Amino acid sequence: MLRLSLLLLALATPVHAEVPIQKVTSPNGLQAWLVEDHTIPFMALQIRFGGGTSLDAVGKRGAVNLMTALIEEGAGDLDAIGFATARDDLAASFRFSSNLDSVSVAAQFLTENRDQAVQLLRDALNAPRFDQDAIDRVRAQVIAGIEANAKDPSEIAAQLEAARNFGDHPYGTDQSGTLDSVKALDRDDILAAHAGVLALDRVTIAAAGDITPQQLGVMLDQILGQLPQTGVPLPNTAQLNETGGITVQDFPGPQSVVIFGHGGLRVDDPDFMTASLVNEIFGGSRFTARLMREVRDKRGLTYGIGTNLASLKYGALLAGQFQASNEKVAEAIAVVRDEWAKMGAGDITEAELEAAKTYMIGAYPLRFDGNGTIASILVGMQVNGFAIDYPKTRNDQVRAITSDQANRVAKRLFKPENLHFTVVGQPVGVSAAN
Repeated sequence: MLRLSLLLLALATPVHAEVPIQKVTSPNGLQAWLVEDHTIPFMALQIRFGGGTSLDAVGKRGAVNLMTALIEEGAGDLDAIGFATARDDLAASFRFSSNLDSVSVAAQFLTENRDQAVQLLRDALNAPRFDQDAIDRVRAQVIAGIEANAKDPSEIAAQLEAARNFGDHPYGTDQSGTLDSVKALDRDDILAAHAGVLALDRVTIAAAGDITPQQLGVMLDQILGQLPQTGVPLPNTAQLNETGGITVQDFPGPQSVVIFGHGGLRVDDPDFMTASLVNEIFGGSRFTARLMREVRDKRGLTYGIGTNLASLKYGALLAGQFQASNEKVAEAIAVVRDEWAKMGAGDITEAELEAAKTYMIGAYPLRFDGNGTIASILVGMQVNGFAIDYPKTRNDQVRAITSDQANRVAKRLFKPENLHFTVVGQPVGVSAAN
């Protein structure tokens, strides 16, 4: 039964980007987006609570992360083992996760087991047990992760760069917490995090699959209707450090990890779509992107390099990363700086523009590859403030971008004087400098 059920989940039919999205309002007023599809007897549900780990109380860093990891460690009358057994018997899938901007719930269940799965999910969100033995066990896992990250040069670089960029904003610290902060958390802290974050004034919902709008509305009230109406205040906008230069953290080994970048554009900026195209030209995943071509292919300085627009809710970055042998780091940094300056001068060619357009247009429909992915995309669209017809209009927006627009946005986006490199390793000929 379980094996067959999982097979059905895997065989969800891919759809095109022009998906028929419906707006749904529950009897109690909860809002959701739905792609209704009855071809496969299962559905996916995505619930996202805004604020995420950035809502940790002062001195309680890591509380939201720990709370989220504990949600499925027992609920209602079921302890951790009982909850896991009940979920597996229903062939249901629940995933609870957190990041700097949200706590997310991803659920998938078969139509025949939907009522029981909804009850189980309702208990998990409304009545998690937070048993002390589960707290101690999961806390130990979190601490092990923090200790491992302290020895990982990539994690060290990410934390140094976050602290430099965002200072005392929650974005500037590890959302898992520190060893001291996590060790000091108690059950009352977990309960406070649950009550403060899982609230209806910051929830976004989407679903896809074998359910009608009426059924979804009733389901949402069952799952979420008992949660608090309001939670703790949401974070303030981050003040970004835009000082360029190089930071070096000594770390023994043959290679160095390098993170580089500066402030970017938020997803609600009118130039964000064009900026996404510009970034694809410069540091996208294609081997023909400029950084891959100049740093990897022409000079063999690294195996891989790229950039992305990291649009957080309360701040935004244009950031990239690579690893290189210590003796090649200095040259790689020099090449990145040169290419950054060229983009900042607005030198995108028509050929580069058309190649990036073709890639972005062709790749977009492939994202809609199943109910779980569709529900996740619908939630993201709502969080980002996109119109409900965005899947239909997105590729036309990309096609309409001209070389003049791309170069204007490149000049706005790439600021060589603000470019900063954080290096963790023992790079030859590289030292800290402003």
